[in-house]
Amino acid sequence: MIKHLFSRHANPDRAPSSTYNWPGQSGKEYPFTIYPLDATFRPLPGVYLYAKQLSDGDWSPIYIAQTRDLHQRLEGHVTLQDAITNGATHLHAHYCNAGQGARCSQEQDLIHRWQPVCNDVFQS
Repeated sequence: MIKHLFSRHANPDRAPSSTYNWPGQSGKEYPFTIYPLDATFRPLPGVYLYAKQLSDGDWSPIYIAQTRDLHQRLEGHVTLQDAITNGATHLHAHYCNAGQGARCSQEQDLIHRWQPVCNDVFQS
């Protein structure tokens, strides 16, 4: 199903490498597909995060956001360059068509758990 939700570059080496379950503050886990930073997506709603892969293979989030259009995700507060400057090595995306309220809940659950460096600027 994920294959049909996200478009990828024609280069098969740029396909998503795996998935990762990000736990929120609530304890709920959200499944994300891992992509290279230059991945492109179809215009579908979801939650995404820029992440840094650590030396032990684990992940550290740099920025977490929800969007009604993953294709236009870079129109948000943090640009790709901002994310890279802060250490991002990959993009994690989670398709979520449950409505903006659900996406915002997931986004906030994850932000409260992880407190990513690029989200700190935008917290109240």
